[in-house]
Amino acid sequence: MTFVKDKLKNIKALVFDIDGVLSLDTSPLNEEGDPMRTANVKDGYALRNAMNMGYHVAIITGGAVERVRLRYEKLGVPHIYMGVRDKVQPLNDFMEKVGVTADQVLYMGDDLIDYKIMSLVGFPCCPSDAVHEIKEISLYISAIKGGEGCGRDVIEQVMRAQDTWINDKSYYWRST
Repeated sequence: MTFVKDKLKNIKALVFDIDGVLSLDTSPLNEEGDPMRTANVKDGYALRNAMNMGYHVAIITGGAVERVRLRYEKLGVPHIYMGVRDKVQPLNDFMEKVGVTADQVLYMGDDLIDYKIMSLVGFPCCPSDAVHEIKEISLYISAIKGGEGCGRDVIEQVMRAQDTWINDKSYYWRST
């Protein structure tokens, strides 16, 4: 566990997949036959808190649903890459824009499309219901399933390791 905490202390950027991570991996279908995405409000709080404390945040997803973009734009996530099949190029673009190296990046994914990008970052992690191959390369496996708050869990792990989770700069913690 000391190794994991030491790795968490180096994280400056948080990158998330959507389907199966920040959204449930099973969803009802809309009239066009596309899955309707969900969003966990506790994940949203944690994302805002992390950005408020200076962490860089990005979404890299294979999906291309405009409602997803709107959700994360409203939360203030400045780097949203959608409709992506090879996630390495958007990761490189994000790292260049915010000035971090791969060893300073946490990426949370759940399925094989995330394997390549997770092999490159300093802290690959996943929800409890990720596929076997993703669990094998993860440094941290949340006890929480995708779409049920695993994003909050891993953000909180990073911020607690760096003593930034709750203080007078924390989102909603400070008096307004």
